[in-house]
Amino acid sequence: MDIAHTPTPPDPQAQRRHDRGRLLRAFNLSLGCVLLLVAVFAAQGHFDWRPLAVAPLEAHGLWGLLGAPLLHGSLSHLAANASALLILGTLAGSVYPRATLAALPLLWLGSGLGAWLLGDLGSRHLGASGITHGLMFLVFVLGLLRRDRAAIAAGMIGFLFYGGMLLTVLPHEPGISWQSHMGGAVAGIVAALLFYRRDPQPPRKRYSWEDEEDADADAGADLRDGLEPPSPAQVPVLWQRPADDARGVVLRFPPRERTPPSSDASP
Repeated sequence: MDIAHTPTPPDPQAQRRHDRGRLLRAFNLSLGCVLLLVAVFAAQGHFDWRPLAVAPLEAHGLWGLLGAPLLHGSLSHLAANASALLILGTLAGSVYPRATLAALPLLWLGSGLGAWLLGDLGSRHLGASGITHGLMFLVFVLGLLRRDRAAIAAGMIGFLFYGGMLLTVLPHEPGISWQSHMGGAVAGIVAALLFYRRDPQPPRKRYSWEDEEDADADAGADLRDGLEPPSPAQVPVLWQRPADDARGVVLRFPPRERTPPSSDASP
């Protein structure tokens, strides 16, 4: 896996400031999305929102791919999605800012497309739960693909808070759009596979024992170069058999004559 990374941070203090700034930006953007959902929910009572919801397998219901994530059916529905969006959006945006930005259109459309393809005729699907499921699967799969410390930590935190989303992509409760959950989860997995190289790996701290191991390896290589004999191909040939030298001469060795053993006879 070819992911660009920096072996050691050039300036640890500057790196920490950069990480804090990236976390703050991700939190502010996630909070802005939550405030947008709150504003739309407050305005839902003043306009007919049904044309903006996903109507499965109906042509006019395709408008819901754009508007459904902004709509919510109740205050508890909004609160559940807003908290998940704030936590998962901050987590994904702080660890993978480029991949998350590139994945958001896929998550947005994937959640609505799953509801449009798999939903029941005559139903209406709305809410940002498909996007939150996509963010959770995005963070989890990126942790499996990248396997650096930040990616593993983000995947564990996301699974700790929202690991139950692995089950809510299947039918489990009436009135819950598992279809949009499924669409968002599939979009999150696809986005992780497409964009896992967008963000460089975080700077890696080098420990003193790694320098000692490298020094020991170099010293061992020098010692082996001085003591080990060369390979047979590197040994020069000092003598070669003449070309006219006769081969196949058999020297005959006659068998030794055996003398019978002497016997002493007494008179």
